[in-house]
Order: sequence, then C-alpha cells, then structure tokens
Amino acid sequence: MNTEVNHPRFARMYPKLAAWAEEHGAQEHRAESLAPATGRVLEIGAGHGLNFPHYPDTVTEVVALEPEETLRELAREAAPKARVPVTVSDGVAERLPAGDASYDTVVCSLVLCSVRDLPTALAEIRRVLRPGGRLCFYEHIRSRSRGFAAYQCAVDLVWPHISGGCRVSRRTDRAIPGAGFTMKHVRHFRFPPGRNPAPTAPFMIGLAVPE
Repeated sequence: MNTEVNHPRFARMYPKLAAWAEEHGAQEHRAESLAPATGRVLEIGAGHGLNFPHYPDTVTEVVALEPEETLRELAREAAPKARVPVTVSDGVAERLPAGDASYDTVVCSLVLCSVRDLPTALAEIRRVLRPGGRLCFYEHIRSRSRGFAAYQCAVDLVWPHISGGCRVSRRTDRAIPGAGFTMKHVRHFRFPPGRNPAPTAPFMIGLAVPE
C-alpha cells in the first residue's frame, strides 16, 4: 500500500482555517470527544496537534500519527506543550504501525472523512485496541436529510481535490458499527450553526467499543 500523503497547499492553509473553528466551538468539541480517553492512546491523523491540550489526566501516553509532512512537523512543535506525554510519528490509518491489542484508546478527530480506505482503517483500529478498549471520535458525516445529502454528494465531485482528500458525504456513522463496533454514546449536531450550513455541517461526537 502506498502510504505517502502529500497535500502541501492544504497543509499550509489548514491551520488558518482550523483556527476559526477552534474559536467558535471546536475546542469544546475536542474536549468533549477526548473526555473518555484513558491509558495509552493512539491518535490517528493528528494534524498540527489541536487535540493535544485537551487530553484528560486519565491518559498516560499519546502516540500521534500524522502522514502529511508539513502538519506532522507542526504537531511535533505542539507536543511539548501538552499536559500528557505525546510522541508524534508518521503513519496512515490503513496500516497502523502498532501491534495487536497495544492501545487502550484510539482517537479519530476529523480524519475518517479523508482516509483512503475506511473499512480497512476501522479494521486496523479494532486490531490495535486492547480488550475493553475504546474509540473516541469527532467527525463530520453525511446528512440524514436526503436533500442535503444529495448536495454533499455533488460537492464531493470537487471537495476532496481541494481539501486534502476529505469527503463530506462519507457515512462514517454507519461505517463504525458496520466494522464491528458498538456505539456506546453518540451526539449529532450541526457546526457551525446557521441558516446556510456548510457542506461539512452534520457532525457527530461519540464513543464506540469493539464488539
């Protein structure tokens, strides 16, 4: 499998775009999604490290994977500021550089929309989780409204090419239980709120465990 991820223009632009979202509620979303994390954590697609300040004291160690070189270097700069030990490494979701049953928690924040092979990525997450482990997720998803979902599918003809492979119409909320996880908690919401929602507006935050 080709593990190279190279989106230099998007990587330079993303921190500026993300800063607006953080100021308007995304920080609270990250804290909410990470609250159940415990023990040894594997974070997939860490970006430039926006999750790092929000890990709770129940976490003993974070291994943060980021395959995009520009974002990975920014994450390494952010890691020393975290409240818990964070190591940043290269790696893709479809081939996690980890042994079987080696993590207590896997974290996915705004990344499952852009992995190349979602079923394989979720199978890898199941593989590396220890018995009783948990998947903490914060993701945008396809709308449950047929009209808005059709709009998202149309947007996806262009969106992945300008947004680092992100797909706004991906049914991640169905893919997680379809991959052998039980949803223990999930909250659906729209972000940012408004009369003219962005194509990424349907979101979910939750916790899932392997069956």
